[in-house]
Amino acid sequence: MNLTGKARCLPQKDDINTDYIISGRYKFKIQDPNELAKHVMEDVDPTFYSRLQPGDFLVAGKNFGCGSSREQAPMAIKYANISAVLAKSFARIFYRNCFNLGLPAIEVDTDGIDEGDELEVDLDHGVIRNKTKNKELKIAPLPKTMQTLLADGGLVEHFKKYGGFKI
Repeated sequence: MNLTGKARCLPQKDDINTDYIISGRYKFKIQDPNELAKHVMEDVDPTFYSRLQPGDFLVAGKNFGCGSSREQAPMAIKYANISAVLAKSFARIFYRNCFNLGLPAIEVDTDGIDEGDELEVDLDHGVIRNKTKNKELKIAPLPKTMQTLLADGGLVEHFKKYGGFKI
């Protein structure tokens, strides 16, 4: 599985909690995930959504997704057409929710990735290619089980498709 897009970096990289990803003032008012996506990262960077192109990567630091375990945060990211979140580390429940919803969450040292860098993420071989800087970053290859869940759109969609867990 290969993903390509531009890096969209946050001005504050570490300890981005789920209320920063999608503010509490929207979490329960907006039910349409496409509408929810329009407010992604609004409190950290009001221009974030307007800069996105389909397939872009959200690039953060350590402890991304800390805070509540609600699925609205990874859902807002996914419906903003972000292909994956790249971060130094993730809060455990947020990480799991990403895969449950079919959003790749990839742990990598993001220090060398800058706003607008053209990236290619190769989940089979465990490589992120920064085409802008002509550099490669090694990541743990994503197990086929996880790739299957992502390809199916997440755990729930996988269960709907197969009537259970079939990998």
